[in-house]
Amino acid sequence: MTGSDATRLDPAVFDSLSGRVGRQAGAGLLEGARGSGLRIAIVCALFNGGISSRLLDGALGGLQEAAVDRADVTVAWVPGAFELPLAAQRFATHSEVDAVICLGAVIRGDTSHFDFVAGQCASGLARVALDTGLPVIFGVLTTDNVEQALERARDDETNKGREAGLAAVQMATTLRAIGRAKAGVAG
Repeated sequence: MTGSDATRLDPAVFDSLSGRVGRQAGAGLLEGARGSGLRIAIVCALFNGGISSRLLDGALGGLQEAAVDRADVTVAWVPGAFELPLAAQRFATHSEVDAVICLGAVIRGDTSHFDFVAGQCASGLARVALDTGLPVIFGVLTTDNVEQALERARDDETNKGREAGLAAVQMATTLRAIGRAKAGVAG
């Protein structure tokens, strides 16, 4: 399992860098990014929708924790994980959002279908993010079985949808800070 104490970033690293760099963007994220004023799109896959809906609950909880106003959240449903990149691209290019969260579950079966869907979904979402410069968060579970998917979509702080919601706020906030740094604005 990833995310152990051995892999967590010590917050003291930011202080240790302050004397070695001029600016840091996103250094305050461990204390929790504030999402007030951010507009977030969430795209959910209907296939394996019982998992997607649990991830959506987690994402909405994470956005609420980060103070994103529910009126600034839009949810769209697509048939499956393979369709997530196109919907994410549409949000990124045709609407006023600060980040797009993509949620779904691709569960390994007896055929190679898993590899094609999971790989193309990930590649497509990465392409949308890089092509548009908008945070596109990969909240798609790729598991060997249903039990693993359910474990990652539990109704607690380990829910991967919650992590995706918080990551969206963190990335949108960091990109804003980078934009201010480029413009020479402090903060």
